[in-house]
Amino acid sequence: MTKDEKNLLLYLETRAVDHGGRVDVTHMNQHDFDLSKKWNDEKFISFGRVYSKDCKSGLTLGLTRWVELSEAAWKAAHDERRARAARMWAKRTWLKTEEK
Repeated sequence: MTKDEKNLLLYLETRAVDHGGRVDVTHMNQHDFDLSKKWNDEKFISFGRVYSKDCKSGLTLGLTRWVELSEAAWKAAHDERRARAARMWAKRTWLKTEEK
């Protein structure tokens, strides 16, 4: 996966976990939409529109899409989260107490 693909996958995974699948489209660009459509067509994710009657209040104004991840997408997101954590750990600039 490219960096953009990994970032989008982790964004969609966060929306699925923390927001019940509602996607805030104000955080997506055209490339993200194109990739989401491609992944939807490939059954990697399910991605669609929320009924307009459920998008009219201020709190849900940008939440016009929904996402569900396939088993393959869940696994890819998990693998990328682990890899990202390892990269961040390797770049840390602080010491653990047992390292002194």
